Amino acid sequence: MPTFRDIISAIEAFANPSLQESWDNTGWQVRPMAPDSPCSGVMTCLDVTPAVVDEAAAKGCDLIISHHPLIFKGLRHITGETQVETAVLSAIRAGIGVYSSHTALDSAPQGVSHRLAAMLGLTDVSVLAPQPGSPDTGLGIIGHFPTPLTREETVVKVKEVYGSPVVRCSSGSDASPTVRTLALTSGSGGEFITRAIAAGADAYVTSDTRYHDFVDFGKQIFIIDTGHFESEKCTKSIFSTIISEKFPNFAVRMSDTEQNPVKYI
Repeated sequence: MPTFRDIISAIEAFANPSLQESWDNTGWQVRPMAPDSPCSGVMTCLDVTPAVVDEAAAKGCDLIISHHPLIFKGLRHITGETQVETAVLSAIRAGIGVYSSHTALDSAPQGVSHRLAAMLGLTDVSVLAPQPGSPDTGLGIIGHFPTPLTREETVVKVKEVYGSPVVRCSSGSDASPTVRTLALTSGSGGEFITRAIAAGADAYVTSDTRYHDFVDFGKQIFIIDTGHFESEKCTKSIFSTIISEKFPNFAVRMSDTEQNPVKYI
């Protein structure tokens, strides 16, 4: 049976914490056990909520691996008054550790945007916003569809791959009625719209796009805005694959309790 240290070492070999953005909190969030204790099971999720902690305990998992950090802003007290505080208390009481890999996983050489690009079938991919001196690491991806798609076909494909029931779209450029080159970032990636335009992308897929970004750039590039949850829920599978490949026959579960907090009506 692998130890907690073994599991985290596998995650960090894939997504080194040094890749995280300066404002981020990748790493251990809660660790009520010794690092070299044996781990009985892992649950992967996007967000750590009290319900996910309860699910992990019920399924015999004493380690949760999440994409979004459980503790993002400093906690001034832990009284159970907020969802974060309740999740922290529940994890400690149940003896469950919580580790998060956020922008480190986003910037990893085969991280979140790479997974989305593969799911969309993009070829000749490269990093949209590479880290200095490291072209294989960084945020976002740009690549090509083997055969150009219409904008409508691109939207249908994105909705299917991301599992998004609806998307927000701009009008796009009249000069590029089809999509051959597509750029994307997982999560909130509005800051990279101009980079996608400069790179020659016909379309850009991200989430949490501001209204004024649609106003300012929506006619220069076809913007497809999916939900934040939909753009990052594949992280559960990424974590599960990392652990399962390193430790075959070890119990790794993806949270079934976790639901998109945004409802579409």
